[in-house]
Amino acid sequence: MLTFILPAIVVVALSLPLIKVFKGEASVNSAKKRLGLHISGVVGAAALVLFLGVANAPVFAAGSAITGTIAQGLGFLAAALATGMSALGAGIAVAAAAPAAIGAFSENAENFGRSLIFVALGEGVAIYGLLISILIINQL
Repeated sequence: MLTFILPAIVVVALSLPLIKVFKGEASVNSAKKRLGLHISGVVGAAALVLFLGVANAPVFAAGSAITGTIAQGLGFLAAALATGMSALGAGIAVAAAAPAAIGAFSENAENFGRSLIFVALGEGVAIYGLLISILIINQL
């Protein structure tokens, strides 16, 4: 029961500062402060997890010993960051390219093929990140 409640509390606590931002009720300065608070909360939670992991305190494991080396753990962290950051970059790229592609297509139907290529290139970034993470995990 604790293995579900504790992570759920952490996720809710890290998401609370952004509720007014997503609703559009926060001003620009307030949104920047809330976003900064959210980022510092995520970094603080990651630092807490790393600290507890280094101290060999099994937080979520019910009495079982943690197996593996620090190098393996950092390898899994690198694979997760490669996938996550590439997906974030692909999202940013598609968010910029897709509206422009729709606008170009609405003006001239012949632009569909060229605009689709730019949207697909943005999606390719996520696939490259996934490929890198698979290569990292295969080396572990």
